[in-house]
Amino acid sequence: MVDYTYTLLIPLIPFLLFIFIGLTGHKMKPIVSGLIGTSGLAIAAILSYITAIRYFWTDHLAETGYKSIKAFEITWLHLTDKLTINIGALIDPISVMMLIVITTVSLMVHIYSIGYMKGERGYHRFFSFLSLFSFSMLGLVLATNIFQMYIFWELVGVSSFLLIGFYYEKPSAVAASKKAFIVTRFADLGFLIGILILSFNTGTFDFQLLTSPTGPAITMPGGAAFMGMSVLTWSLIFIFMGGAGKSAMFPLHVWLPDAMEGPTPVSALIHAATMVVAGVYLVARLFPVYALGAPDALTVVAWVGGISSLFAAIIACTQTDIKRVLAYSTMSQIGYMMLALGVSGYGGHDGLGFMAGNFHLFTHAMFKALLFLGAGAIIHAVHSNDMKDMGGLRKYLPITHATFLIACITIAGIPPLSGFWSKDEIMVAAWHHNKILFSIEYLVAGLTAFYMFRLYFSIFWGKATHYHHTPHEAPYVMTIPLMVLAFGAVFAGFLPFNELVTSDGLPFEAHLDWSIAIPSVLIALLGIGGATAMYMKSNGLPDKLAGVFGNGYKWAYHKFYMDEVYLFVTKKIIFRYISQPVAWFDRHIVDGFMNLVARTVDNTSNLIKNFQSGRLQQYGYVFVSGAIALVLIFVYLWNF
Repeated sequence: MVDYTYTLLIPLIPFLLFIFIGLTGHKMKPIVSGLIGTSGLAIAAILSYITAIRYFWTDHLAETGYKSIKAFEITWLHLTDKLTINIGALIDPISVMMLIVITTVSLMVHIYSIGYMKGERGYHRFFSFLSLFSFSMLGLVLATNIFQMYIFWELVGVSSFLLIGFYYEKPSAVAASKKAFIVTRFADLGFLIGILILSFNTGTFDFQLLTSPTGPAITMPGGAAFMGMSVLTWSLIFIFMGGAGKSAMFPLHVWLPDAMEGPTPVSALIHAATMVVAGVYLVARLFPVYALGAPDALTVVAWVGGISSLFAAIIACTQTDIKRVLAYSTMSQIGYMMLALGVSGYGGHDGLGFMAGNFHLFTHAMFKALLFLGAGAIIHAVHSNDMKDMGGLRKYLPITHATFLIACITIAGIPPLSGFWSKDEIMVAAWHHNKILFSIEYLVAGLTAFYMFRLYFSIFWGKATHYHHTPHEAPYVMTIPLMVLAFGAVFAGFLPFNELVTSDGLPFEAHLDWSIAIPSVLIALLGIGGATAMYMKSNGLPDKLAGVFGNGYKWAYHKFYMDEVYLFVTKKIIFRYISQPVAWFDRHIVDGFMNLVARTVDNTSNLIKNFQSGRLQQYGYVFVSGAIALVLIFVYLWNF
């Protein structure tokens, strides 16, 4: 057995950094806390790359198919003879892939933040929270069982709450952090219910047992439980509910745009490349159970992903805050990944969707983190998030311009950059499974190219805005991460994912389907052409087009009023007809009963407290009176 025990250090290092920087950071110079946090993440990243190289190439594990290896495991809670909760580290293709994604993006964000957060109040607190988040995500992806994943899942929620609300003196940041926390808590309730149903019926939390083709989850009886679906199907739908909340899928997406209130590096780390793909990772982790035991649940995953992808792409075409455009872009791209998993089978080429979804997760991490960090450099230069305050920045920010353009071309799916290869595989998988979902994603491909180049031209071309201060390029500590991520965005697509990350651990042959790839590129070029005509030079076309769409544009600009719907449901229905009656019952019945008990005890105490007066005469009087009363009662009873 190959020894991977050292992988325990990968999450442990960020955890120790969180404690150390959190407790001692205020005693050192701010830059020192940043350098310590970054150095620790660099070590974790090196260990992750060593693990990937060993697992995929040097240890020859591919000869019999990539198997999962428990690098470390201890029993934490012993519930029954068969049911225990363990803590450990599970090494397999998707966990190793996620180690690379998390540590790479986190390291780039740490380096970038040294410059971006310079002079900010709470500098050491920021790096402490970054380390906590990195620890939580790494613990989540290394989990050996679903309950350990749930524990770290909630820690990720806490970390995001702290980072989104970093500017706690801003009411909007506090509101955004609470919104993210509350919305994902509702989703996580579904996740917990699903875990309990699944573990009750299988007798295990262990991923190796759950995902084995001959394991208790897949072989459990499939009798109808409710609405024609089995217990396993319902448990997996509930589990997916947690993933949909964390990955901001419709209709649990409303927290994601508001989460942009956090510092821009937080947006890159949490809401572009790591936290929001936790839901995709959850479905991928349990994929054999979904594919072999509950294909109806996979259908739900596919349609939620497809609808979310289109919904977010339409909204992104109308937004003017550059971070919110990228937020909806993230939601749309996560929808691509969910759809890919949902249209996948198990084993060989049937598992193309599984491979494609994970492939896109990997490439998306590179170009979306690049886009967010590029947006941070732009905001750093012009002190505004609104693209209406921008224009002509390409001559002021040459490095940011070049890297941002690379990311836009990549996400648009133009060959030979990485986004083309992963998105094409998703298209092929969708074509072979569901033509309607395939058509939706073709449309989304065109919309993606349009809104990304609308963003690009609005920022770097068009009519130059009169800036209060001449914009300048960000320092090297911020631009070097941009260049590293741009390199990843260009070349990540050449990794042979069909040999490394597959549904059954065995490689399969994959090839480019030009009949799908060429139209996909053409529709992307059409979107780019439309954005070029409308936004490369200032003209009246955008306003005319908005007028043509009329109320449709207005609805999209206002995000289809989903926030207003949630506020109406919560305030006008839940608060008025559920919360207020419950509050009245609590205040008048529960509290009233307890107050009655208290008053009764108090009044009774007042009546009898004089028996403890301390006066001997009174004690003698009571004693003699009691004795006489007892004698009289005794005589009466004797005669009776």
